[in-house]
Amino acid sequence: MRIESPRESYGKKLAELGESHKDIVVLDADLSSSTKTQVFGKKFPERFFNMGISEQSMVATAAGMALSGKKAFVSTFAVFLMRTYEQIRQSVCYNNIDVKFVVTHAGITVGEDGATHQIVEDVGIMSGLPNMKVIVPSDSIETESVIQYLVEKTKTPYYVRLSREKFPVLNDDDYQFREGQNVVMKDGTDLTIFCNGAMVDFSLKAAEKLKELAIDTAVVNVSSIKPIDRKGIIDYARKTGHIVTAEEHSIYNGLGSRVAEVTAEEYPVIMQRVGMRDSFGKSGKGWELFDYFHMGVSDIVDAGLKVFREEKKYESIS
Repeated sequence: MRIESPRESYGKKLAELGESHKDIVVLDADLSSSTKTQVFGKKFPERFFNMGISEQSMVATAAGMALSGKKAFVSTFAVFLMRTYEQIRQSVCYNNIDVKFVVTHAGITVGEDGATHQIVEDVGIMSGLPNMKVIVPSDSIETESVIQYLVEKTKTPYYVRLSREKFPVLNDDDYQFREGQNVVMKDGTDLTIFCNGAMVDFSLKAAEKLKELAIDTAVVNVSSIKPIDRKGIIDYARKTGHIVTAEEHSIYNGLGSRVAEVTAEEYPVIMQRVGMRDSFGKSGKGWELFDYFHMGVSDIVDAGLKVFREEKKYESIS
């Protein structure tokens, strides 16, 4: 299995698209070697702007460029972009303009940098903004497809969340991202795991272990958090009757919350959420932290089993 970096794919794809789309401008907050926007900067220095450690000014400048007809890509570490909430709200989302926020180093895969850098609230923060769309790609292939989609098909604000680590490549090379549409990675009839980002690979592995326990598990990639695929969620809630959500994010105001909202309104089923539980992160090896915070493959399996135990408990009450 190929292992690739979504942030490196972002930098490469952005530079490639810069050749045919002369309206693209890229802004970074002194982290271009990490966010990989330096690839674009080296190729098109006249359209690349290192704004230094001044994230608020970076967002305000990007808004001005977008209002002047440019397609602005803004990148930094996810946690640092949160400093600019007011500028994003007032200057970008209120005007509903063409600024794309592609952030890296989100979640606990930041690893040794610790709790101050491991943001696990950002999907909820960005999803709450009117006019903002939110995407969490599952691998490098989906990342490239998302960036191409944003350049060629959209002119409104988007937030794209990338991690620090390299991920297994799960999608075919010809994969095409479709906004507001889930992707069924594995079908199943007993349980559905809705997941995104790094957790898609973990969920596929968990599904194999659940198969050994005679639980036929579907794995559905929900990379489009906002807009979310309501029909796709309800279809699998009806089909399997049991749901687990898995995300490298807080269980509050992220994927788990969004799935719960949809099912509560249209087709309630028993579900469990796997993610950060009202906690900051911790310094450590990125992948080891998943087990530490009970977000690893075995924890997804346990959540799947718990769904069925809960069902039996409710049956005994009735």
